[in-house]
Amino acid sequence: MSEGVVWLLAFVGAYWVYCVYWGAASARLIGTTANDYFLADRGISPWIFVLAATATSFSGWVFLGHPSFIFQDGFQFAQLSLCAVTIPLTGVMFLKRQWLLGKRFGYVTPGDMFADYFGSEGMRRLVVLIALVFSIPFLAMQLTASGYLLQILSEGEVDRHVAMWVLTAVLFLYVCVGGLRAVAYVGTLQGLLMAAGLAAIGLVAYGKLGGFASFNNALAKLGATAVAPFGNTAAGYNSYFEIPGVIQFTRGLGIEAPIGGTWTASMILSYSFALMGIQAAPAFTLWAFATRSAKGFAAQQVWASAAVIGLILVFFSVLIGMGALFLGASPAVTAAGLATADWLPPIASQDPGNLVAFFIRAIGKSDPWFTGLLAVSALAAIQAMIAFYASTAGTILARDVYKRYLNPEAGDRELKLYGRISIGLVLLAALLTASYLPATESELGALALSFGFQLWPALAAVCWFPWLTRQGVVLGLVFGLVAVVFTEPFGQSLSAFVGLHLPWGRWPWTIHSAGWGMFFNLLVCLIVSAMTQGGPERAHRGKYHDYLAEKAGLSPERRLLRPAAWAIALAWIFFAVGPGAVWGNDFFGAPNGGVAGWVLGLPSIWAWQILWWALGVLVIWFLAYKMGMSTAPIGSVDTHINYNPPALSRQALASDWRNWFWGLVIGLAVLTLAHWIFG
Repeated sequence: MSEGVVWLLAFVGAYWVYCVYWGAASARLIGTTANDYFLADRGISPWIFVLAATATSFSGWVFLGHPSFIFQDGFQFAQLSLCAVTIPLTGVMFLKRQWLLGKRFGYVTPGDMFADYFGSEGMRRLVVLIALVFSIPFLAMQLTASGYLLQILSEGEVDRHVAMWVLTAVLFLYVCVGGLRAVAYVGTLQGLLMAAGLAAIGLVAYGKLGGFASFNNALAKLGATAVAPFGNTAAGYNSYFEIPGVIQFTRGLGIEAPIGGTWTASMILSYSFALMGIQAAPAFTLWAFATRSAKGFAAQQVWASAAVIGLILVFFSVLIGMGALFLGASPAVTAAGLATADWLPPIASQDPGNLVAFFIRAIGKSDPWFTGLLAVSALAAIQAMIAFYASTAGTILARDVYKRYLNPEAGDRELKLYGRISIGLVLLAALLTASYLPATESELGALALSFGFQLWPALAAVCWFPWLTRQGVVLGLVFGLVAVVFTEPFGQSLSAFVGLHLPWGRWPWTIHSAGWGMFFNLLVCLIVSAMTQGGPERAHRGKYHDYLAEKAGLSPERRLLRPAAWAIALAWIFFAVGPGAVWGNDFFGAPNGGVAGWVLGLPSIWAWQILWWALGVLVIWFLAYKMGMSTAPIGSVDTHINYNPPALSRQALASDWRNWFWGLVIGLAVLTLAHWIFG
């Protein structure tokens, strides 16, 4: 066993001991109520929320995935570094208002909130569905990534399956025993390790590249060639350095590939929508309900996410991803004589998803102890999301399924027991999926983010717009979820199984499934809401909005700024991650113009990303602080600890299930009609 593997196992072992310790320590703080276990007695402090919520918002997909995609696709994917601004934008819109409603009405799960607001058990069931689709396959993907990470770093001495099973056991111990409080306490360290680890790897890459001037010269030489996976774009520029148009009307991946790369402006915008689903997902609502004070919301959104994580993604992830091209990881770049060092193995080009693992292993050849520390940073990033989504899925299953439908008389002790059992079942399902069903993991995991984003209209109704009706929101959500399914591989497989072959592939018109889902979601939601206005339901919804207006309403001075706030936010979205992003291709000089032709001395598209990241921080600050959308509410906040939904009658349940049955029949009929017309 090499010295590097010894350090790896030592650091990972110490980190896991730390996790289990906090699980045990948190267990001693759990009181007699189920809320104590599920929501940490609504007592998560603001500073713990800032770090833990940031860790669960970005986590492993940023640490491992973001640099890898930049390595594969170049600066056109790096435009999504601005997700550091778009992800907390969801929190700015909804988190404070959900927190207020949770305090006032005592909600424990988002299912409680939606069912109470809309008077619909159908919304509760849809939330459970979204939570499970988000949790199980998404967690399976994170477990797979952690297994490969430890297998690569141990040079094969630790099998990836063994690593996954041990990691799952550790997660089960501290999450099951300590509940959400343990997840939050461990999450503070995980957030710090995630940010520090990615920055450290970026700094190592910077040093290996010979500094900024050497890196920039290498970029200039690469930009003057056609050495890229997609060659040159339609404009004649290297596809590493250009967003390939606003939109391309292709039939979708698997049938017709876009020219010059996948990441058109429409794809960047719609994929940004998908990432916004992280904070719109049911699990994140539990962060709002569990937090003691709203004081941490703005700090998390502006400084931790937009500023710090944005800085890391815009600079350090680019150094890792683009820098790897010149450090030996790309055989094509090396063969063209453009590499500046032979430090990374060329196998990284065949397994780009594990690029960061190869970086860490290369670092360990000269500094074995550093391998262990960076490995813990990567594991912490992955584990933050697994622990959080396992905990919240357990809460939702125990509260929204077991207590609501199976045993309404369940007491606190029984609820905590079934919450722990649910956590174990979710982790076991994710582990078995990762171990034995990799194709299913990939297909279902692709649905997770887009499913979460489909809750935006429902959240908008609860937090902002009382004129969005129950019928409109529920039907819109169903149509949105269906659209997501059938623009992803899972829908293709499902339709092929029943003998239907869809005429489009994945992400037609270079629009991500989140965008297609939201198009149909909003279309149906707005039309049906317009047709179902009035009645006692509007008065029922009004009491929630009256309370929000009292506690989170705008002052007269801020009300005058509201049009400006909307205009600034929409303008930023247009130029940063929307159609206007294509102007960044050559706004500061042609991609093949070289250092002398780049106005700011670096590639135009990178300069554009840096500019709009900095402006994005200002936009989030303006909305969160200046407009008061994430600051402490007005006056004291009423607190009702226990929410008990009305009992369900058998007649109501039977009627509800009939509606779901006919909805399924209509959905299948629409699918058949679409196939007949277009197939």
